[in-house]
Amino acid sequence: MKKAKATQSAAPEAMRPEYDCTGGVRGKHAAAMRRGYTRTVHHADGTREITEVRPLEGSIVLDPDVQAYFPDAEAVNTALRGQIALRPRRRRPARKATS
Repeated sequence: MKKAKATQSAAPEAMRPEYDCTGGVRGKHAAAMRRGYTRTVHHADGTREITEVRPLEGSIVLDPDVQAYFPDAEAVNTALRGQIALRPRRRRPARKATS
């Protein structure tokens, strides 16, 4: 018969002292991430690998105050579709009759 393993709690009571995050700034690099960035990896053999990272086409980043109201992309799309439905449709200009 196997012995039952002792399980550790998933959420410890206190954070370790080496994980002290006081003085941190929330969203410090958010603007740079929206614009894209360059990542450089220095390998042990002395070579470098440089990668340009750009946001995906069609990506939209919500500000934190707006993001608090939407748990996922589906909620954002539903809200925007509701706004689109309220917007009056544009009328096409009348075509001039040609003689």
